[in-house]
Amino acid sequence: MSLTCRIHGAKDLRLEDDAPAELGPTDVEMRLGAGGICGSDLHYFQHGRVGAFVMREPLIPGHEVSGTVARIGSGVTRVKVGDKVAINPSHACGRCDYCLGGRLNLCRNMRFLGSASAYPHVQGMFRERFVMGERQLTPVTEDISLGELACAEPLSIGLHAVHRAGNLTGKTVLVTGGGTIGSMSVIAAKLNGAAHIIVCDIADRPLETAKKVGADQTIRTDQVNEAALAANLADSADVCIEAAGSPAALATCLKAARRGGRIVQVGTLPADGVMFPANSIMARELDYVGAFRAAHAFDWAVQYLRTRRVDVRPLLSAQIPLSRSLEAFELAADRSRSTKVQVVCD
Repeated sequence: MSLTCRIHGAKDLRLEDDAPAELGPTDVEMRLGAGGICGSDLHYFQHGRVGAFVMREPLIPGHEVSGTVARIGSGVTRVKVGDKVAINPSHACGRCDYCLGGRLNLCRNMRFLGSASAYPHVQGMFRERFVMGERQLTPVTEDISLGELACAEPLSIGLHAVHRAGNLTGKTVLVTGGGTIGSMSVIAAKLNGAAHIIVCDIADRPLETAKKVGADQTIRTDQVNEAALAANLADSADVCIEAAGSPAALATCLKAARRGGRIVQVGTLPADGVMFPANSIMARELDYVGAFRAAHAFDWAVQYLRTRRVDVRPLLSAQIPLSRSLEAFELAADRSRSTKVQVVCD
C-alpha cells in the first residue's frame, strides 16, 4: 500500500492508503523524494478551489516534486531503477493547435498534475509511490538534493514569467510578492540581465528571502503610506511582475510601470475579478500580459539547477514527513515562518 495525502474539500485533508498502480510499457513507478507545497495546493486545502478551478471530487495535491525510480515498464528507456529524477507536472497532448504552435502550456487537453482544471481531476504526487509516463521524467546524475530538484517546477514559472516580460538587460524590474514565485522571478530576472530588482511585500520573511536570491531593494508596502509609495515607485519600473495574486499588488504594478512598460501577471487574482483602471493601460501604452504555468521552461529550470547556475536553497524552509501532511500545510500557510515547505517520505 502507498500512503497518500488527499483533499476532500476545504479544510478536509486526509491520509489514506492506496493500492499500487499497474505499470504500462512506458510507465515508471516513482518513490516520492520531495514535494513542495505550492500556493495552489494551499488554495485547494483552504478553499476547495484555485481561481476558476473548483474541486468536484477528492484531489491528491502536489506538482512540485522530485523522486527516485522504483520500477519501470517493459518499454522504458529514459530512466532506470534508482535514478534521481525531476518530474514535469505538465502533460500536454502534443496534437492540438496550441501544442503544434509551440505553446504547450495552453494545450486544449492539458493534464496538469494535482489540478482541478479538468474533470475527472488529474491527481497529484503527494503519495509515497505514484506512476508517471517516462516522457515527464528527467534523470539527474549531478550532486543535487531531491529538495532542490523539486524546485524545478516553481523555478520554471519564474523563468516563463520573465520570458513573457522580454529582454530585461539593463532594466529595472519590480516584483510584487516575495514568496516562492516572486523569488523565483527575481532569480530569473537576474539571469536575464536585469540591472535593478525591487521586491514589494507585506511581510518581512518574503523580503528577506528575496534579498538572499538577488533582490537589490525591498519595500514593506503596508508600512509605507500611499503618497510615499507613489513617490518612490511611480513611473520607475520598465517591467513589473505581479506574483502576489493580490489586487493591491496589481495596483502597485500599475502605478510603478513606466510609460511604455510591461506588466506580467503570474499570480492568481480573486475569481470574482478586480477593479481595473483600464484607461491607464491605454494612456500610458502599457503592455499587460499573462504568464500561465511554464511551457518549455521546465527543461531550462532543470538545467539551471543541475549546473548550479542558480541556488534555490534559501527558499527551502522545512521538510516534513508525508504522514504529517496537515502539519506541513499549516506551516506552509504561515508566511511568517516559511517560504517553501516540502513533504518527504517517512
